[in-house]
Amino acid sequence: MKANRNWSQAFQIAAVYIGTVVGAGFATGKEIVEFFSRFGFFGFISILMSGYLFIMIGSKLMRMAAQIEAKSYQEFNEHLFGKWPSRIINFSMLFMLLGVSAVMLAGAGAVFEEQLGLPKNVGVFITIFLSYVVMLIGTKGLFAVNTFVVPIMISFSLILMFLSVRMPNFIEQFLFIPHAADGWKSVIAPFSYTALNLGLAQAVLVPVATEVKDDWTIKWGGILGGLGLTVILIASHFTLIMLPNLELYEIPMAIIMKNLAPFFYWIFILVIYGEIFTSVIGNIFGLDRQLKQYIEIPTMMSVTAIFAVSYLISLVNYGTLLSHLYPLFGYICMSIFILLWIKPFEPSFKK
Repeated sequence: MKANRNWSQAFQIAAVYIGTVVGAGFATGKEIVEFFSRFGFFGFISILMSGYLFIMIGSKLMRMAAQIEAKSYQEFNEHLFGKWPSRIINFSMLFMLLGVSAVMLAGAGAVFEEQLGLPKNVGVFITIFLSYVVMLIGTKGLFAVNTFVVPIMISFSLILMFLSVRMPNFIEQFLFIPHAADGWKSVIAPFSYTALNLGLAQAVLVPVATEVKDDWTIKWGGILGGLGLTVILIASHFTLIMLPNLELYEIPMAIIMKNLAPFFYWIFILVIYGEIFTSVIGNIFGLDRQLKQYIEIPTMMSVTAIFAVSYLISLVNYGTLLSHLYPLFGYICMSIFILLWIKPFEPSFKK
C-alpha cells in the first residue's frame, strides 16, 4: 500500500512539475521555436541535453528543498547563496516572476486573438478574473487542474508527433540545419532554457517538495516530471519543424493542430489555455508569497497590485515579450542552476 501511495504521489509531483514549466511559451510552441526548433537538427540535440538537465537538476532541486525544509524559494536561495547574496537573487526573481506573469497574460490574450478572433484584452481580463477565483478558493485547485491537463497535453503532443512523422519529407526536415545568424545560441540553449524554467518554477516546486517530505517520492516525481517534459519537447519539436516559416506564428502548435487534426482543434485550444492559466496562478502564488516577506499586505491587495503591473507589461506583443525576456531571464537564472549543479547533496531523511 505504501508503494502504491508513493507512486501516486510521485505522479502528482510530476504533474505539478510539468504543469509549472509548461506555460504560455511552452504550450503554444513559441518558446520551443525560440530556443530549439529554429536551429533544426542542432535544436534536437539541445533538447536531449535539456531533458537530461530537467531530470537530474529538477529532482535535485526538490529533494534539497525538502531536506532543508525550505518553505519558500527565498529560504532555498539563502541555502544556496548565503544570506546577503540571496537577497539580490530573490529581488531579481521578483521582477522575473512579474515579467513571466506578463508573458502568460499576453499568451492568454494571444490565444483569444489569434485562435478565437476576439480582442486580446478579453482573454487577459477573463484570465485575471479566473485567477482571483482560484486564489480565493486556495491552491488545491492548481494541483487538480495540473493532474487533469498535463496527461491531455502529453497525449496531444504525441498525436501531433505521430501525424508529423508520417509526412513524406519528415526525415529531410529533421536533419535540416537552417542558417541562423545567432546559431551559437543553440549551444547554450539547453543550459539557459533549463535554468530559466527551473529558476522560475522554484516558486511552486520548493513548497510542494517540503510539504511532501518523502525523499523517494520526490526523487521519482522529479524523474517522471523531467521525462514528461522531455517527451513533450521532442514531440513538439518533431511537429514544429514541419511548419513552414515557423517563426512567424504566435501560437504555432495551434496552427499545426488545425491543419493536421482539425477535429481536436478546439479541445487543444482549451488545453493550451489551461496550461497558461495554471502557470499564471503558480506565478501569482509565488509573487504573493515573496511580497509578504517584505510587507504585511492582504492577499487580494497584493494580487491586485501584481496583476496591475503584469497587465501593463502584457500590453507589449506576446512574441516580442517572449523572445526578449525569456533568454534574458535564462541567463540570470544560470547562477542558481550552476550552484544547484555543483552543490553536494546527500539525502538524510526518510518519511
